[in-house]
Amino acid sequence: MGWRNGTGTLRIGGGAAVPVEIAASHRTRARGLLGRDGIDGAMLLTPCGSVHTFRMRFAIDVAYLDRDLTVLAVVPGMRPGRFGLPRLRARHVLEAEAGAMERWGVRPGLRLLVDAPVTGDPDRAG
Repeated sequence: MGWRNGTGTLRIGGGAAVPVEIAASHRTRARGLLGRDGIDGAMLLTPCGSVHTFRMRFAIDVAYLDRDLTVLAVVPGMRPGRFGLPRLRARHVLEAEAGAMERWGVRPGLRLLVDAPVTGDPDRAG
């Protein structure tokens, strides 16, 4: 299964449904949240195993996800000008404004779902 750039809905457990932007191409992953003053919802970088916040304008929460979208680790409040440590099993990274992941209940071990366009199996969105 491969992801496409676009938008969708991030479903967190039985609770929050959050708008999500998917950054699947090299260009959109490289740009990420650079140049923005914030984000409404979250951004999923895929494939991705680590991030940095150089040239960012705001602090972000970062969740490292495995291939099944299970949360491996959450780094809250990553300030601009930092390198995130790579996670060996991470295949995706979810970014949101600082404080959002705690409000949404994102924590290690939780499996997320994404309703969004994919390439490959059209019956499986995440």
